[in-house]
Amino acid sequence: MSVKQAENDFAAMLEDSLQGSETLEGKVVLGIVVGIKSDKAVIDVGLKSEGKLFLEDIKTLQNCNEVKIGDKIEVFIEKFEDRNGEPILSIEKAVKEAMWKDLENHLNNETAVEGAITGRTKGGFSVDLNGTIAFLPGSQVDLRIVKDIAPLLNLKQPFKILKMDKSRNNIVVSRRAVLEASRSEAKAEILATLEEGLITSGVVKNITEYGAFVDIGGVDGLLHVTDMSWKRVAAPSDVVKVGDTVQVQVIKFNKETGRISLGMKQLQKTPWEGIENKFIVGEKYKGKVVNVTDYGIFVELADCIEGMIYMTELGWTKKNVTPNKLVSVGDEIEVMILDINTSKRKISLGLKQCKENPWKRFGEEHAVGSKIEGVIRNITEFGIFVGVNEELDGMVHMSDVSWDADGHEAYLKSIQKGQKIEVVVLDVNPEKERINLGIKQLQPDPYEESIKNIKRGDIVVVEITGIHSAGIDVKLKNGLSGFIKKNDLSSDRAYQRTEGLVLGEKIEATVFNIDRTTRKVNLSVRSLEIQREKAALQQFGSPDSGASLGDILGEALKKKEEKI
Repeated sequence: MSVKQAENDFAAMLEDSLQGSETLEGKVVLGIVVGIKSDKAVIDVGLKSEGKLFLEDIKTLQNCNEVKIGDKIEVFIEKFEDRNGEPILSIEKAVKEAMWKDLENHLNNETAVEGAITGRTKGGFSVDLNGTIAFLPGSQVDLRIVKDIAPLLNLKQPFKILKMDKSRNNIVVSRRAVLEASRSEAKAEILATLEEGLITSGVVKNITEYGAFVDIGGVDGLLHVTDMSWKRVAAPSDVVKVGDTVQVQVIKFNKETGRISLGMKQLQKTPWEGIENKFIVGEKYKGKVVNVTDYGIFVELADCIEGMIYMTELGWTKKNVTPNKLVSVGDEIEVMILDINTSKRKISLGLKQCKENPWKRFGEEHAVGSKIEGVIRNITEFGIFVGVNEELDGMVHMSDVSWDADGHEAYLKSIQKGQKIEVVVLDVNPEKERINLGIKQLQPDPYEESIKNIKRGDIVVVEITGIHSAGIDVKLKNGLSGFIKKNDLSSDRAYQRTEGLVLGEKIEATVFNIDRTTRKVNLSVRSLEIQREKAALQQFGSPDSGASLGDILGEALKKKEEKI
């Protein structure tokens, strides 16, 4: 093809590219090198005059070693003509325009563009997109907050364009969006094959105070501090570092939420295997204090084996003692094994069990029924707390203050805290850590004195003191209280009624039962009547005589019936 024909073809192409344009200023057109003068190339863009470009600019921006006549170059027309009537051209702006269009295609097609973070700016970072500078907000750098950006600087990597504003020459990009898309694809793939028990390797991405997040092929799992080692771990950073490749096991996987729990200690032999052969419940062992909390003390019994002393097992008497006032981390102490739960990998320990039980010692030194002197520590509505020694308190229940139920209040008014009193030991229970004391037991029981002279079957005269639907309250001559049930008022059903009885009236009854628990004597008129009927039958007749009971009893029973 001749030069003339090539020029004609180029002119046709140029005319097609400009067809429909009202002006060429501010646009990119296709030009042809028609001459080279000194350090410049003469460019024909189809106007009445040719423009010029520095050869070095063409070589640099076109990435070529030589510029020849006939080379086609895209140029940007800044102005139709200068003072000399020549168009002002720019190859740099043409390149930028081409790059801008390319970036717009990435934005419209939602595809990633390659770039590199070059430095920090206000609120974020600057990113070089092959010559075009974009803005990367700080929140769009990574999936999590990145404290150290140094490893990401000047590293070629993909970014997603979020928005573009040509008038302001503003481009906003995101690295996080690319990571999320990649993560989403990888996550869907790995979640489809993930299952509990799977052993895999991962990279530590982030460390928190409660554990570390490990990337296992596109998805993150939580490696909790308690699953890092069978030993107590003070801080996760003591075991792993960011960037470490670790071997882990999936110990829990929730398919609905996508949450993954990982473990490292599960890949090691459990020190709890055969624990029942190493430690025996009830035996004492030496251990080292490894942690002290508000609710108890953790003690290392062996390598990777810990037990816990709860607050209630610290001391026999002081229940609210602060653990750190008793021991410090590193102390060697003696403890007793109280319980071993192999399924939950828990050992309950006791500290007080390694010391003498003061409740048991008190029981051995003070038999039930013995009298001791104590100091009143507290007075409550249900009893009196008495200090029996420097360590222990016993309690006098209100029912053990006085034999007379009405004498409790009078006694309470006569005593005060700090006063020394004499008491009787009623019961000592070391297991429940309880000592029951009594005051009324210092004196003979008046009830027992009163019932010495009566027994079951005795006939007594009683006075009616109370009338109820279920029976009547009565009082014996010696002051004892008694009760006669309704069906014990008479042997005849017709007279088993409380109606017509009068308070203060005296009647005869027989002692049916003496109840020491209720401190009452149960009586019966019915038993007395039956008893007398039997005596009359034996004395005046026999069942074979055919005489009626009324005939046998005679006039005495008739008078009794008239009286009733």
